[in-house]
Amino acid sequence: MSEKVPSVSARGLSDRQRLDTPRGARRFRFTYDVEAVGRASENFARFLGTGRYLVIQTVVVIIWIVLNIFAVELKWDPYPFILLNLAFSTQAAYAAPLILLAQNRQENRDRVSLEEDRSRAEQTKADTEFLARELAALRIAIGEVATRDYLRRELEEIKTLLGDEEEARPRRK
Repeated sequence: MSEKVPSVSARGLSDRQRLDTPRGARRFRFTYDVEAVGRASENFARFLGTGRYLVIQTVVVIIWIVLNIFAVELKWDPYPFILLNLAFSTQAAYAAPLILLAQNRQENRDRVSLEEDRSRAEQTKADTEFLARELAALRIAIGEVATRDYLRRELEEIKTLLGDEEEARPRRK
């Protein structure tokens, strides 16, 4: 007289709610969108390569140096400008990998574009060869067909023959 107890899975519970299966390891997973990071790195690399960035950086460096040399109360980075050097090193440490990432993405786009160009060139070549064969077949077929000039010449010959026969026939009155 055993009663049937409905199984947990029959109730439609999710794996998280089920008590008969252990949960996976609880780890913090840092997820990010690879494409978003790639686009951001490309935008950053493009910005680093502009004259606008060079002007902004030059103005910031000049202001930094002037304030640290002439402003007596604001000298947060004295003459060897170690903090400024650290800022440049940090900027270079982040800029270089981002620029390389942008270059890799551009190489991938170039490779895809090259493959598409190759396939398009192959298709164009195949189409050209097909059209050349069709044109050759048409030339052969036209060689066997009577042309307009040929028909005119034949009709002119028939007309002259009929005219000659008419003149040779005696006229009835």
